[in-house]
Amino acid sequence: MKQILQQLRWKIIAAGTLLLIVLSAGYSYNPTPAPYHSEDDLVKLLLLNNTLPVGDNEIFIGSGKCGGCHGLDPVEFANITEEGEEVSPAENWRATMMANSAKDPFWQAKMAHEIAINPQHTQELVNKCTACHAPVGRFTSLMNGEPDYSIAAMLEDSLAMDGVTCGACHQQRINNLGNHFSGTLTFHSDTIWGPYISEEMDFPIFSAAMNNFVGYEPLGNHIVSQSEMCATCHSLITETVDLNGNFTGETFVEQATYHEWLNSSFNEDESLQKECQGCHMPALDESIIIASGYSFLPRREPFAQHWFIGGNSFMLELMKNRIDELGITATTDHFDTVIQRTLYQLQNETANVEIEQNEVDGDTARYTVRLTNLAGHKFPSGYPSRRAYIEFIASDSNGNEIFHSGKLNNMYEVVGNDPQMEPHYDLINSEDEVQIYEMVMADTEGNITTVLERADHLLKDNRLVPLGFSTLHNAYDTTKIVGSAAGDPNFNHIDGIEGTANDEVRFHIPLHGFDGEMNVTAKLMYQSVPPKWNFDMFTVDNPTINAFEEMYWAEGADPVMVGSAAISTMITGINEKEQRYIIKSNPSTDGSIVIESGSE
Repeated sequence: MKQILQQLRWKIIAAGTLLLIVLSAGYSYNPTPAPYHSEDDLVKLLLLNNTLPVGDNEIFIGSGKCGGCHGLDPVEFANITEEGEEVSPAENWRATMMANSAKDPFWQAKMAHEIAINPQHTQELVNKCTACHAPVGRFTSLMNGEPDYSIAAMLEDSLAMDGVTCGACHQQRINNLGNHFSGTLTFHSDTIWGPYISEEMDFPIFSAAMNNFVGYEPLGNHIVSQSEMCATCHSLITETVDLNGNFTGETFVEQATYHEWLNSSFNEDESLQKECQGCHMPALDESIIIASGYSFLPRREPFAQHWFIGGNSFMLELMKNRIDELGITATTDHFDTVIQRTLYQLQNETANVEIEQNEVDGDTARYTVRLTNLAGHKFPSGYPSRRAYIEFIASDSNGNEIFHSGKLNNMYEVVGNDPQMEPHYDLINSEDEVQIYEMVMADTEGNITTVLERADHLLKDNRLVPLGFSTLHNAYDTTKIVGSAAGDPNFNHIDGIEGTANDEVRFHIPLHGFDGEMNVTAKLMYQSVPPKWNFDMFTVDNPTINAFEEMYWAEGADPVMVGSAAISTMITGINEKEQRYIIKSNPSTDGSIVIESGSE
């Protein structure tokens, strides 16, 4: 409480100072009915945010201090829309994967797995992994002249455990952003970068507020709203070691979301151009007062909402159900909001699914499933555990299955998935064949691995590419299509034209003499942490891994349905001499299409 009151005292002094600056400068603004915050208001404001860390280490400050102005406003003047919707950065951020990147039990378990495989590389692994998952702790250590960081230090540091906190983005040095990758971050200790280029008139107001309350100079640059701001952590290149832990001198692209965006129409085509923030931090159309406590501040527009939407609803659910166990500062309500936004984006803005009825010939019904990636990067993208697959079901009018590819068993694994690697398909005609979109890594011996340090080359990468993706782009070396998908004429091609962001898969369904109505459904399913990825990790006896394994099976790795399409077919009159098939179709003039063929 003493610390809170000290902060409050300085904030009131700052506010008074600012008011004098405004009045003496003759600054003009339109008064509003909302009152200027009283001392009681500010006490309530700080107490509302006291679950977030409020300390500092002379370089970074806790998100609780940022939330003092950019969090909940008790008088509902700042950080709120005209309709009364709460849009404060602190509240929108705190239940995201970004906010909980250091507390993420999957990440902690995977890091423990990597260290168990190559304990001699513990320091290199910790330095690399914490650079993006606990950047405030890692780079405070580095800036204080301590080149190495430790998990023990991270776990004891509330600022490090604050994850990708406010300063981790806004204190980045903006010079050369977009050219630094793999967690090579550099920071200011006295500057905050935002997207707004302040007018000469209102700059002193913002500058004085930030300097007096948190000790940072606020500056504006348009690059804060551009994809380059995200590049440093969202393209990761690792150094390869052999099975004995010796560095080979080779590197491996573990993830390249930023480079995937570079190789897309969202970067190249002016009419379609969209930055990472456009999807993951959607902007409001109205202007917003962005800081509470200072009722005379100019409004800002556009206002990028700090939603940080991804696709990892599984881990969000897992963490929501273990808030106290994991020491998370968000509430279940916070998580429910983020999960709802995540599912909406997955199911409405990620991919389209279409199904087309083809001919029925002999004892075979033929269909084409067409997927189109709507994202500005590959789908799935990011960490290589993630996979999507097609579930294709044909059943009769009573729901009895005739054909089912992509069924999930009770251990959350896809039935028919090869223990090593399921190939990419252009044609599927058996239930044990399933189209899985994934990235499969191999070690120096050519064996499949999930140990990131051992990753030497790719055996497969058939993840759906974004619109405009080209094999001739200068970023293709980090975004390659690998395996038989590279030669599939229906993958990212339509009529020989590249860059269509699609894949077409033909399904030939054996009918076995079936006669009647057949209902066909195609679903695009997504798992961020499938069991196959965890298999090797769960063989290691380690407290951190064991704890996550218990959470994992208790939660259940159910997939998310990204999209679906369905069609009904009436099949009649199959005999050895003549087949006559009536196929329900939409659209058609009379609700059916008649296809006739002679005997075989």
